[in-house]
Amino acid sequence: MPVAPPLAPAGDEAVWAARLAQRDPAALRDMVALHGRALHRLAYRMMGDAHEAEDIVQEALLRLWDHAPTIAARHPVGSQAAARLRLGGWLQRVATNLAIDRLRRTRRLCGGEVPEEEDGAPLADAQIEADERDGLARALVLSLPERQRAAIVLTYFEELPNAEAAEAMDMNIKAFESLLHRARTALRQAFAAQGDAP
Repeated sequence: MPVAPPLAPAGDEAVWAARLAQRDPAALRDMVALHGRALHRLAYRMMGDAHEAEDIVQEALLRLWDHAPTIAARHPVGSQAAARLRLGGWLQRVATNLAIDRLRRTRRLCGGEVPEEEDGAPLADAQIEADERDGLARALVLSLPERQRAAIVLTYFEELPNAEAAEAMDMNIKAFESLLHRARTALRQAFAAQGDAP
């Protein structure tokens, strides 16, 4: 389904927030068009499940809708605060936290085991090897603790600079870089244990 073009300049975040605060449904559709795919990608890489990812995206966008009056009040159009507003970053932070919460809840319910996905499609040998490596990498990322997983996904899959990834996780840059270092070390050790050290 084609999406109508946004009704406000893409860079004027305070205008978007004001429109959302006024309960403009077109503004919410615009937010979906602007940020929906990136949020889904982030959530899918965190969860490993498309349906869970869709739920997280919807919840993040609903939270933006609910919090829009507060966001707009804190960042009035034309103010210095408005220049710092990044709704995409706000949505990434919310989606990341929602994914972490779901992962923690799921781990408590299932005892912490990560389900494996089965791929029964017949492929050439080289493709099978590549898929096995990719599957192993995905499984190892999914086996990381939630916050380490978020750091890896935001940095390597979403390709966010460390400062933006830290913002998405509501951390200062030094704490984020320390978390990312621990995540990389854990992945390296996990790959080495599998005999596939880089």
